[in-house]
Amino acid sequence: MASSKEYKEFILEQLSLTDNITCKPMMGEFLLYCNNILFGGIYDNRLLVKITGSNKKYNMPKQIPYSGAKPMYGICDVEDKELLKEIVLATCEGLQRKK
Repeated sequence: MASSKEYKEFILEQLSLTDNITCKPMMGEFLLYCNNILFGGIYDNRLLVKITGSNKKYNMPKQIPYSGAKPMYGICDVEDKELLKEIVLATCEGLQRKK
């Protein structure tokens, strides 16, 4: 099942407190970037972020974005814009350390 454009727009609005968020369509789903860092995506109308050492403290459940993919963290509370900003920035911080 592909993600809806309405859900994508809702998530982008929820991420509006975070600067430099971009979204690219990919095979019916949407990839999310912050400052050109791929940090997660919208899969089957679920907001998922990559697993890093810096975002484990948020105790998010692991979910599979699509068949054969590596697990990602699912963000359950997409209503809390401040929390979303914290999670995105923590995820990007962890991804930058990997480089």
